[in-house]
Amino acid sequence: MNTESLFKIKTEEDFNSMALSVFQFQHNNNPVYKEFCKHLKKDVSSVKHYTDIPFLPIQFFKSKKIIVNDAHPEVIFSSSGTTGSITSKHYVSNIQIYKKSYLKGFQHFYGDITNYCVLALLPSYLEREGSSLIYMAQDLIDKSNHPDSGFYLNEVDALVTKLKTMETKGDKVLLIGVSFALLDLAEHYNLNLKQTIIMETGGMKGRRKELIRQELHNYLKKGFGVHKIHSEYGMTELLSQAYSKGDGIFNTPPWMKVLTRDPEDPLTLQSVGKTGGINVIDFANINSCSFIATQDLGKIYPDQSFEIIGRFDNSDIRGCNLLVL
Repeated sequence: MNTESLFKIKTEEDFNSMALSVFQFQHNNNPVYKEFCKHLKKDVSSVKHYTDIPFLPIQFFKSKKIIVNDAHPEVIFSSSGTTGSITSKHYVSNIQIYKKSYLKGFQHFYGDITNYCVLALLPSYLEREGSSLIYMAQDLIDKSNHPDSGFYLNEVDALVTKLKTMETKGDKVLLIGVSFALLDLAEHYNLNLKQTIIMETGGMKGRRKELIRQELHNYLKKGFGVHKIHSEYGMTELLSQAYSKGDGIFNTPPWMKVLTRDPEDPLTLQSVGKTGGINVIDFANINSCSFIATQDLGKIYPDQSFEIIGRFDNSDIRGCNLLVL
């Protein structure tokens, strides 16, 4: 397929047309996805709209090699996991598509990356290999061309000094961090940042007690002296990100869409406003699978923005047992 066209979606009609093309391509060329559709007895000719397309359960990325025929992975991204646990693997055959997706996505929501000093506080990700978030953060740091951009692992004092220096200079700063590390920083330092975007990527990773989003954001707003906490919604199995500029309400770039499914019937999509399992369409996944049923719970709003509310309990695809957050 012509991958350039994946990022030129302008209308709902464009999106639907592309979704049908990508579905046909992946059904014909991705053996795992084709077998999945076969077991569902999904007649390809009956698919007239993207809401008719089957969504592959995200757990398949743990047990199967999700990639189209004859594609050879340039990079294999893997999820974090506890010792002995099975991690997800995303076989990426064209890393340039991932780069184009996150660069265009960032520009769509925040403008030119060269306008920012990018500081990354991602200790749990830096300490392992195969993180798609680290790959993206490193490239954003490089593309920013700012002499002070960089990663921080345990140099918290140096990071605080840098934030204060940038604030004095009036430079625009993006501090992107994993939740527990940002929370540690917010609790130990009393900052008052006016030029800095604080962006959390989620996850306590077993380092801290899990907090509901509002509670976490209240702590971070107080500790950093900011009015809003931004968030990034992404995962190993996706090559695009959704962003929130505050209050936990996310928006997707034009080549990505979020839907919800009935928690008790994974094959039935829900209407706007109901809480259900999050399904994601991501055209950047052209060479793996663009239609994924995640383990997240959320709701969609009339303007197509969405909120993440919690997760299904463990890997129960039917969602009969829910982790209430």
